[in-house]
Amino acid sequence: MTRLSEKVEFEGSQGARLAARLELPAGEIRAYALFAHCFSCSKDTPAASRVSRMLAERGVAVLRFDFTGLGSSDGDFASTDFSSNVQDLLEAADFLRRDYEAPRLLIGHSLGGAAVLAAAGDIPEARAVATIAAPAHADHVIRNFGVSVEEIERTGEAQVELAGRSFTIRKSFLDNVRAQDVRQRISALKRPLIVFHAPRDEVVGIENAAEIFEAAKHPKSFVSLDDADHLLTRRTDAVYVADVLSAWAERYVSLDGQAAEPDGPPDAVRVSETGEGTYQQKVTSGRHSLLADEPQDHGGLDSGPSPYDFLSIALGACTSMTLRMYADRKGYALGRIAVEVSHAKVHAEDCRDCGEGREGRIDRFERSISIEGALPEGLDADKILEIAGKCPVHKTLEKSSAIVTALAGGDGD
Repeated sequence: MTRLSEKVEFEGSQGARLAARLELPAGEIRAYALFAHCFSCSKDTPAASRVSRMLAERGVAVLRFDFTGLGSSDGDFASTDFSSNVQDLLEAADFLRRDYEAPRLLIGHSLGGAAVLAAAGDIPEARAVATIAAPAHADHVIRNFGVSVEEIERTGEAQVELAGRSFTIRKSFLDNVRAQDVRQRISALKRPLIVFHAPRDEVVGIENAAEIFEAAKHPKSFVSLDDADHLLTRRTDAVYVADVLSAWAERYVSLDGQAAEPDGPPDAVRVSETGEGTYQQKVTSGRHSLLADEPQDHGGLDSGPSPYDFLSIALGACTSMTLRMYADRKGYALGRIAVEVSHAKVHAEDCRDCGEGREGRIDRFERSISIEGALPEGLDADKILEIAGKCPVHKTLEKSSAIVTALAGGDGD
């Protein structure tokens, strides 16, 4: 799915102009989110930029901005503290609320994670919160100052080297972060929380994730980032966070804050044009809503699967479900099933394994089934293929179907 990116700005808590970027989906916007970056970082760090862009590709509009005195924002960083960062977040939420739509999802990386936990209670529209490599206490950031802490305490301020840059840190900053009770804010969050953290994070240790998780009330989730580094500098780690976060947020965040209601009869699927692009369609099935589209090289926005992709999805899902039902019924400890399906139009005479008795061009679905681990005793590959062939969608595609069409509101309705 393609996306759009806009430079925007708004006034921060200290009156300075804050630079921001709004990542927008090319199609329907499922929800707006607000991303808070790490201490002394900017909105353009790998974690902030990549996760935001990838969420936009998945239908979530994300605002990421530079805190006062950082990145491209105006203001004096030395005059800021944790409390002013939280206020900047609230100003960002006000900006979205005023000019677009209030954020329903709050995301914070590192100290930005502690900030969104502190700010969430003052953003009533926020329905879910995500932290990435966040400390459980705001004063954790003091560890980055090393021996300069003594100088700050003694003289009132000092120059501190952070990520190759020099920042002025004042004693008021130390006093402010020490006074924060982020754990209490977590306990009173009253919102679904997902905690992303790498066990080998050398900047903010994994024990912080454990403390945040322990303090939070249900519903809460923890996702291990394996060997990711603190800044998510590898693109694959950012993609993973965006994928998991998008799927998790679907349960809690939607355009109206409720589970999608069916637009048509409960026993039918409704497909309607969205008005975005040339071919984009909104597909509603019960309380489930998704997009269908065509690839960009076919004139579409590539914002969802194509019609033939949906056919492949149906075949793959039905195959996997059928195999799982069979294994469970027979008591087989079958490993995780994955099915890959590809579709092509071929000449019947060129399809030796599928074209018998047919003429002209036909649709050929190629299905590849993989199963984790060894097959259990009593179940072999031939039986797997036999059961896959009993998938109802498989049978439907192999047989000719009757399609009855009527014009709604017409004589046939």
